Amino acid sequence: MADNIMSKAATMEIPINSNGDTGTLTEDDSLEQDLQQVMVSGPNLNETSIVSGGYGGPAGGIIPTSSIKGPGVRYNPEYLDRGWAPAPGLGSLNHNTNSTEEVSRGVAVEKLDSVKKWGINTYKCTKQMFSEKFGRGSRTVDLELEAQIDVLRDTKSKYENILRLATALITHFQSMVQTQQALGDTFTDLSQKSPELQDEFGYNAETQKLLCKNGEALLGAINFFVSSINTLVNKTMEDTLMTIRHYENARLEFDAYRSDLEELSLGPRDAAAMVRIEMAQQEYHTHREKYERLRSDVSIKLKFLEENKVKVMHKQLLLFHNAISAYFAGNQQQLEQTLIQFNVKLKPPGSDKPSWLEEQ
Repeated sequence: MADNIMSKAATMEIPINSNGDTGTLTEDDSLEQDLQQVMVSGPNLNETSIVSGGYGGPAGGIIPTSSIKGPGVRYNPEYLDRGWAPAPGLGSLNHNTNSTEEVSRGVAVEKLDSVKKWGINTYKCTKQMFSEKFGRGSRTVDLELEAQIDVLRDTKSKYENILRLATALITHFQSMVQTQQALGDTFTDLSQKSPELQDEFGYNAETQKLLCKNGEALLGAINFFVSSINTLVNKTMEDTLMTIRHYENARLEFDAYRSDLEELSLGPRDAAAMVRIEMAQQEYHTHREKYERLRSDVSIKLKFLEENKVKVMHKQLLLFHNAISAYFAGNQQQLEQTLIQFNVKLKPPGSDKPSWLEEQ
């Protein structure tokens, strides 16, 4: 039987059509095709994910072909009777693989769409920005709001200058207080070692110590002043300016998509153009809503910022004035009362120095 099959296989001709496909197959050809399908349907021994699963094979999970004994494929009639059912486990493996591929493909498509939208948006905004810069494009202007924004930026710049000057004053004044402290200690030492000038050195020592004490109180007031102004400038004002920057970007995007819609509206009105116009209208309305929302946010924040600024500066300027006046008038009681009035807490001497534990 086997000899007859082999002899037929050696002598028969297989007809080939114009596309390279075989024509009508004989019964023996059908058997050969079935054997080939068995080979395709079986697991691939070169796939490490299948070979290595559950077998204690060599490193990498690959079994050398030299270790496989017997024929690579054996005809099994029972396999044919099962209607070519796939091997157990392969169906779920293929399903999981397909699911993973679909998820990966979906993520890749989503990222590609995001990059595409970003590129289009960047192009339109850059085009609009250059058009405005060279006077060829129009821009949406809210005169009242932009005037308030200009005032805020100018105010922030001037308050930053106050911060620089007040910080420099603290540095110079702290140096003077330290000098007074050292001078007072020297007078005290000389008072104890110079009996003939004990009273004179003693008076000067007491004066320098009193000036040093008042100087530390004034430094506490100025430090409180600087801390409050710093919070107002670098946190409250900066937060409002951040919202303003978002608003200005939204305004540029809105004008870019508005100009794009105007250009499309002036063009032809065929079917493809109408689709583009409809999409441009949707983008226009989306960016218009974003622009109007941020414009409202900026208006509200500017209002609250102005109220907060007046309240904070009223208190801090009054503190600064009263503390400076009391110190240079030599009115220690008024200086102490000013600190109590504005709830200024003085640091105890030596608190700025690190503890012995921190120095280890």
